[in-house]
Amino acid sequence: QVQLVESGGGLVQAGGSLRLSCAASGRTFSSYAMGWFRQAPGKEREFVAAISRTGGTTDYKASVKGRFTISRDNAKNTVSLQMNSLKPEDTAVYYCAAGPIIRAVASGRNDYWGQGTQVTVSS
Repeated sequence: QVQLVESGGGLVQAGGSLRLSCAASGRTFSSYAMGWFRQAPGKEREFVAAISRTGGTTDYKASVKGRFTISRDNAKNTVSLQMNSLKPEDTAVYYCAAGPIIRAVASGRNDYWGQGTQVTVSS
């Protein structure tokens, strides 16, 4: 019932910034907690950030705290990930996801996944 489409990926130098966006279809966006995950070549998909249905609660992977900020705009059915002070190790395909509650999203138990957008950070 929900289609997720990521955008905003690209190539950026270390220390730079990038903003990812995820657009969701339908009129039930606010019923889902949202999250961002990433997967680097040869590695497992990992949790990056999550946000509750209202946006009142957020959760982050320890290595991105203070650098990344997740936000959502329920009126526009979008969730964003502002990434600052990017490092080469942030290079990965980034996916947005939707789940019932924030704890489920953070643990990877999501109902919907986007197709991903590539983020490459050069040194």
